Amino acid sequence: MAAAGEAEIPSKRIILKDYVTGFPKEDDMVLTSCTSKSKVPEGSKAVLVKNLYLSCDPYMRAGMSKPIPQSYATAYVPGSVQPSRLARTARGLFVTLLLQAIIGYGVGKVVDSGHPDFKAGDLVWGITGWEEFSMISMPQQLIKIKYTDVPLSYYTGILGMPGLTAYVGFHEICSPKKGETVYVSAASGAVGQLVGQFAKLMGCYVVGSAGSKEKVDLLKNKFGFDDAFNYKEEHDLNAALKRCFPEGIDIYFENVGGPMLDAVLLNMKVHGRIAFCGLISQYNYNLTQHEGVHNLFCVVTKRIRMQGFMEPDHKHMYPQFLELIIQYIREGKITYVEDVAEGLESAPSALIGLFSGRNVGKQVVLVARE
Repeated sequence: MAAAGEAEIPSKRIILKDYVTGFPKEDDMVLTSCTSKSKVPEGSKAVLVKNLYLSCDPYMRAGMSKPIPQSYATAYVPGSVQPSRLARTARGLFVTLLLQAIIGYGVGKVVDSGHPDFKAGDLVWGITGWEEFSMISMPQQLIKIKYTDVPLSYYTGILGMPGLTAYVGFHEICSPKKGETVYVSAASGAVGQLVGQFAKLMGCYVVGSAGSKEKVDLLKNKFGFDDAFNYKEEHDLNAALKRCFPEGIDIYFENVGGPMLDAVLLNMKVHGRIAFCGLISQYNYNLTQHEGVHNLFCVVTKRIRMQGFMEPDHKHMYPQFLELIIQYIREGKITYVEDVAEGLESAPSALIGLFSGRNVGKQVVLVARE
């Protein structure tokens, strides 16, 4: 409750009803009415943000499960609207939200600030709550938006965490060379569509896989992939990859895991590189039900280098990344496709849709316009 005379504003937020096992459902998340302070508490260095766009990302599924030591996401607090403690959040960033909601990346506008680096009216992106207004008590993780001649929603994707993930994973982890063969799974998603375009700009031969004819057409006709296939229509993934890469794969950008990874290992070239970005096919399994990988002997016989990575470890590269990608966008060298759901109430459905491939492009939720 606010102290006497302390103004509050009506708000709404999405909270997790209870921890989830298996595939999450829309009704695992609940839209609730609440209030938010209209001003930052006196003496605080918190920042009050009006959320404009929210990002739906596959890693958020981990936050819906009971806490486990090996998870890379902090579990959400089911049913909680209580103040949260400082925690290591999804993707390794530290943040405290004074009012608990599902948390993730988003774009917002500063309403009030007690921090010297932020003022009312600033546009920012970073970790925020799935709510209309978020009081962020550790705003150091927020990044001011420098360029506004592009859609603000791009800072949930191509100019935000997914963009930096694609850039680091391909250029730093994969060490690409002109003329190499590159395979990208989940290639029409927020990260995959960028990896393919980065590879083409490097002069590589690029093939992607996706889960529908519409997405396959997008890869070939919008993003410029050399070839693409619908993995749902392939009865033999090994045969599909041999068809696309008769001489083998130099670089695999891994977003899926499971049988796809097994098939890729059989088709990698000697000294091939695999960047592990995500394993979306495994996120909804119980811990004892993860699918095994059977062709790991190829890592030795083909001297394959496999490396997992996370974007926060490379945050220092964001300024140089931003300048490069802004230039690419302005020059028309790179494009980006978004799937925008309107209204905070649509966020649960939008997030759940990621795990069935319902989205086409980067999934974004429009909460409010400036």
